[in-house]
Amino acid sequence: MNLDADVETLSGIGAKTAEALRRGGIKTVRDLFYSLPRDYENYQNLTRIADLKPGKVVIKGTIDHLNTHYGKTRRLAITEGIISDGSASVRTVWFNQAYRAKQFQPGKTYLFSGNFELKYGRYQLTSPSSTLYEADDLENAVRPEEESPGYQPIYSMHLGIKPDQFKRLIRRSKKLFAEIPDLLPNTTSKPTFVKPRARADALFEVHFPKDQNAVARGRRYLAYEELFELILAARLNKQENQKLKSEPLPFEVENTKQIIGSLPFTLTPGQKRATWDILKDLEKTTPMNRLLQGDVGSGKTVVAAISAYQAIKAGAQVALLAPTAILAAQHAESLDALLKPLGVQTALLIGSTKNKAELKKHIKSGEVDLVIGTHALLTDDTEFNRLAFAIIDEQHRFGVAQRQKLLLKSPENEAPHLLAMTATPIPRSLQLTIFGDLTVSTIPELPQGRQPIETKIIREIDQKQYLYPKVKEEIKKGRQVYWICKSIEDSPKEETVSVKKQAEALKTLFPNFTIDFLHGRMKPAEKDEKMQKFQAGKTDILVSTTVVEVGVNVPNATLMVIMDAEGFGLAQLHQLRGRVGRGKHQSYCFLVKAGEERPSRRLRELEKSTSGFHLAEVDLKIRGPGEIYGALQSGALDLRIATLTDTELISLASRHVDRFLKDSDLKNYPELAQVIQKYQQLTTLN
Repeated sequence: MNLDADVETLSGIGAKTAEALRRGGIKTVRDLFYSLPRDYENYQNLTRIADLKPGKVVIKGTIDHLNTHYGKTRRLAITEGIISDGSASVRTVWFNQAYRAKQFQPGKTYLFSGNFELKYGRYQLTSPSSTLYEADDLENAVRPEEESPGYQPIYSMHLGIKPDQFKRLIRRSKKLFAEIPDLLPNTTSKPTFVKPRARADALFEVHFPKDQNAVARGRRYLAYEELFELILAARLNKQENQKLKSEPLPFEVENTKQIIGSLPFTLTPGQKRATWDILKDLEKTTPMNRLLQGDVGSGKTVVAAISAYQAIKAGAQVALLAPTAILAAQHAESLDALLKPLGVQTALLIGSTKNKAELKKHIKSGEVDLVIGTHALLTDDTEFNRLAFAIIDEQHRFGVAQRQKLLLKSPENEAPHLLAMTATPIPRSLQLTIFGDLTVSTIPELPQGRQPIETKIIREIDQKQYLYPKVKEEIKKGRQVYWICKSIEDSPKEETVSVKKQAEALKTLFPNFTIDFLHGRMKPAEKDEKMQKFQAGKTDILVSTTVVEVGVNVPNATLMVIMDAEGFGLAQLHQLRGRVGRGKHQSYCFLVKAGEERPSRRLRELEKSTSGFHLAEVDLKIRGPGEIYGALQSGALDLRIATLTDTELISLASRHVDRFLKDSDLKNYPELAQVIQKYQQLTTLN
């Protein structure tokens, strides 16, 4: 079987259906077979409607009298119908599922599974799942004479393809699953690597399960397969990196003593360890490929400065790439203050830099030792004399192609040493898989004198009681406030507080304070001007979207307010909170939530802990690796099944990858090689 064949080559899929599938991202046979059920419903233990009792039930019947009406605000669509099975009838209701009114065919029998409960004085079946009960459609899975319909997959909506229609497409291809070729090498020797037909059996069990155990078996193998691919890609990247040549930058202890002695503070143990790791790597003839991770405010920039100084004293040029002009300017200011007294020539290259052509001449001639900049560093006419060390701050903000463009500016036949920095801590399991080609240095502690940020969850209706007095108190002390909103303007689709509306409300609440607002649609010059005013203490309250998530250092800002906090991810909330607490004053963060519901685990964890490393592990468990990875690096990880909290399966896949690299040749597995190539592009920093 050719899994790369167009999906239209399958029986029963015409041009119209194929086009709808393509719009949903399903182009090939592989795409179709790997579009796994999002859930399963157990339709065993059928109950006659006349015998229903409150609780989870499964019934079989026809449905009619379907209609949809809306609540007073039109935000709630209510779809109702009557299900009958010959013994009795029952009312069923779905909320915000208006498509249900057109889903069911007259006279057809369906299976329904949901909660039978008393609501508003009468019994109903609330928001049940459903599946067609018909022998021709479900083949052997459901026959009219059977009392136990079995375990049924539930598929997601693929744009123009409804879940039931998608289910029928899969079932029409049922016999083809036996022809699916193995992806990974297999053997019958012990310990067993992978059994023959492992992939075919796994995909069959996931799409056509006999029971929950069959689903678990199939999903476990497919998860193993994904982890094997990820780890193999990372290992191959590491091998490729070790083949590259770089300029060794020898360590001179006196240089390091000189710059450390000039610092107005003492390095933390984590900073010392990270610095030593980097300085040793810079001496090697293979390029350093190191990730420096540490919470916001942990002192990563100082470590980068010490490392850059060592490289410059060895005769190299250094480039530091930052994601925003304002952050690049902040780095340039602090690094120039630190390194200029030691004889280092620094320069800032951003979009608004004047006399760019003249500056680029000095960079090309080697007169500039350290260049700090944004995407302006990546233009073709920015040439270096001897770029041997590249530093990328908040590296997840740059795509693979952008990073490669910077690294290609090194001398011919040499790769520069690379130090990537991130304030988004990476869980250990992610380090072992996705970033297996990296060496990682961690700064676990904050500098002395930093006080933990006090975090509190409050309801929107309680702002007057708890929040507003705190705002007045901090500003009267001469401090400043960040006030974060999710949207820029009011929208009928969202019930969130907007930046503009919040700024207007605060001006009414606090008429004696200076209030300004900031958002991503503003021109760069306007954004920079507003941030500079805030940094200079001319603005008391800055109302903003998340554009300040990675921003300038404002030690005087001591209060962070995040509206509609439930709408943000845990990592983003932690990053936003890190905008305060950067000075010697006690700082605070208020997480404001709408509604009366209990706060999510995400908010409760943030309220309890200020450790980015702990929160990263929690975030991985809550959200899964796809979203975490997407926040860290360009590209789609697209893990369908694997969970990077399954350390046992990661360990097994890791051992098998080592055996594969020792005993096998990837060229003999063309499909695997194709998948690995995609993952290699995602898992490399070079």
